[in-house]
Amino acid sequence: MTVPPPAHGVDLDAAFAALGDPVRRALVARLARGDATVGELAEPFAMTQQAVSHHIGVLRRCGLVEQRREGTRRPCRLKIEHLTPLNTWIDDQRKAWDDRLTALEQHLNSEEA
Repeated sequence: MTVPPPAHGVDLDAAFAALGDPVRRALVARLARGDATVGELAEPFAMTQQAVSHHIGVLRRCGLVEQRREGTRRPCRLKIEHLTPLNTWIDDQRKAWDDRLTALEQHLNSEEA
């Protein structure tokens, strides 16, 4: 089986693995509200900026976050458009299971009749 190339610059396996960590999910949720520096992102956590930088690096490598230079600041930005392939995959799985469960329900109802 051949693995298709990443859609829209997002490696689905890496993105889902990255989002498996609660800290990274919290960082994504925070960045969904707007850009922030690592220092700003680290504030609510009981961890060092270095630890938060590591989590941001994971999110950057899988294509969900970008970091840019603005003088001495390095704000991070969520690439919201890169969440679309993840959402599409989840929606496809949900539809497939809904279809299977509907078919099972119809089969069970026909057995009762």
